[in-house]
Amino acid sequence: MLIEFSIANFRSFRDEVTFSMVASPLKTNGGQLDDRNCFAAPGSINLLSSAAIYGANASGKSNFVAAFDFMTRFVRRSHDNTERTGGIEVEPFRLNTETETEPSYFEVLFIVDDEHFRYGFEATSESVVTEWLHILPTNPKPGLVEIAGQEVKLFERDGNEIRLDQSFEEEAGGLEARTRPNALFLSVGAQFNGETAQKVLGWFRSIGIATSLGHLDFGMKMFTERMLSDRDTADEIVDLIKKMDLGIEAIQIERNAPATDLLPDYAPKELREAMAAYQENLNREEQVAVRTVHRKTGDSGQPVEPALFDLDEHESEGTRKLLAMAGPLVDTLKFGDILVIDELDARLHPLLTKEIVGLFGDPEKNPNGAQLVFTTQDTNLLDPCFLRRDQIWFTEKDRQGASHLYSLVEFKIDENAPFERDYIQGRYGAIPYLGDVRQLFLEKD
Repeated sequence: MLIEFSIANFRSFRDEVTFSMVASPLKTNGGQLDDRNCFAAPGSINLLSSAAIYGANASGKSNFVAAFDFMTRFVRRSHDNTERTGGIEVEPFRLNTETETEPSYFEVLFIVDDEHFRYGFEATSESVVTEWLHILPTNPKPGLVEIAGQEVKLFERDGNEIRLDQSFEEEAGGLEARTRPNALFLSVGAQFNGETAQKVLGWFRSIGIATSLGHLDFGMKMFTERMLSDRDTADEIVDLIKKMDLGIEAIQIERNAPATDLLPDYAPKELREAMAAYQENLNREEQVAVRTVHRKTGDSGQPVEPALFDLDEHESEGTRKLLAMAGPLVDTLKFGDILVIDELDARLHPLLTKEIVGLFGDPEKNPNGAQLVFTTQDTNLLDPCFLRRDQIWFTEKDRQGASHLYSLVEFKIDENAPFERDYIQGRYGAIPYLGDVRQLFLEKD
């Protein structure tokens, strides 16, 4: 479960910003949204099931998701990835001479196995500058001293110096020398089967992130295809798709389809031949073709043999996106994980977007506290009867090109205020300043 995520000096975020999934003490609509959009988490804390981030184009929304994606990937792969590339793919704020050479900062506060962890690091493209892992245990392990109201420092790193708590020494001691300057100590500890390190790494692995449309279409599509290979999860995906009113009755997976079958008919002959040759070096079990089943009727309206549509050739872009998302949505809701999506509403009807967000606010569909964080331009969601104020966030750039992040809960407004109208009118900021665009098309004298 995600509690907070903080970043600084990454892409357009110069100063530190903190995104929080902690539910504020406000009461909305007689408590109806409080029951649906919040849930009780271990440690006497209430968390939000979803949060939306709004803002003008180039205001920093995608950079926020990219920061989450970078931290997640770096934790997962740093023990071997940086040795291969030789550098860390961090991007500091480049519109200031001071920040260009300063490290980027990342920290996340989360819950796993009823324990609260705080993990973070600072890094440049060459090395990890600082790193830390703290815990506020509810059930301390033997040897772990609990100080009321304070966090226990499992380890802290300053350059090449790594200081370990006694409890962490037992599982990660001796690994300091194995940690390269451009690798995270946490990742190294997990690689060598450290219990706590593996637990934290497991939490990062449970996060699904789509940083762009291309990433969403490919990565999540492949994930959905794997789920469709299992009958139980396939039925769950089909049930979800049916409820979205896309006219799809079923989904067929053709395993071991030749690679050329995955190309459209208009693909050049040379490409099809190259794919056929490449097929010999691929694991054939991973090659699949997805086809959707649609109801078909005869002249008198009686049902006949269904029609099969190739997903990539005959379905709309919106349908392809929704199907790509279906697997991660089902999996996230089932296991209580976290899903982060950039531009959730792109290519989707507003009602479909609202339906997806609503799944996370439905205790029956989301019994395990799954969370959805997404960026969007869909103002239809700005409804006080649908989202709480603390679920609505904004990004805005200042005159120095630095992005700022803030929540609607920071504004003193009535709980039933017209969020959508006030946002479009600029009351909350985070909208583009267009000037008089029409002047660009006027003929010059």
